[in-house]
Amino acid sequence: MTPQQIRAAFLEELVKVAPDIDPDTVSDDDHIQDDLELDSMDVLNLVTALHTRFGIDIPESEYTQIATPALATAYLSKAA
Repeated sequence: MTPQQIRAAFLEELVKVAPDIDPDTVSDDDHIQDDLELDSMDVLNLVTALHTRFGIDIPESEYTQIATPALATAYLSKAA
């Protein structure tokens, strides 16, 4: 997958967890908790969705690596 495809997949899973988010308005540096207002349960649901979609485990110690679309794209590119 290209980085653009990974970013799009991340945003698709993000919107499934938080349907009130408009993916077209999410910038690469928007923090999923601080800017997009996901709570801890939303983050856990996002991690589960990413695990299912990409087939990778994301340990809690690495949640900061998916905190923004840019970070998530880089992390998922390396892990996938």
